[in-house]
Amino acid sequence: MISQRARYAIRAVFNVADRSTPVSAAVIAEEEAIPKKFLEAILADLKQAGFLASSRGKNGGYLLALPPAEISFADILRVIDGPLALAPCASRTAYRRCADCKDVETCETRKALLRVRDATAEILENRRFDETGRTERP
Repeated sequence: MISQRARYAIRAVFNVADRSTPVSAAVIAEEEAIPKKFLEAILADLKQAGFLASSRGKNGGYLLALPPAEISFADILRVIDGPLALAPCASRTAYRRCADCKDVETCETRKALLRVRDATAEILENRRFDETGRTERP
């Protein structure tokens, strides 16, 4: 299950992607109904990860640091919530063997979780922020 923080992050990135000029955290917070302090922490994480750029001043705010077609839902979810896998033994980016695992190669639970991870990743990697309409908006 994705966190509320991740859902807010996706909405915020869509909000920024819809614009050609910088937008303030206050405007995003108001338009997306996200608590401003919570949003500011999310925006800082997205900036640190290289997905957003910011500028100060009267006309400052946030812009995408990359073209929206180069940013996927999976990218944002990994920054905010960590690996997409449901268990560490099924993760590509944070693999860790389960403490009670007898044989990782024959574990049926792991096999199922790998299939879930792959299907989830395929969907989330292919959903980009250049898509308009936001009908699937969280």
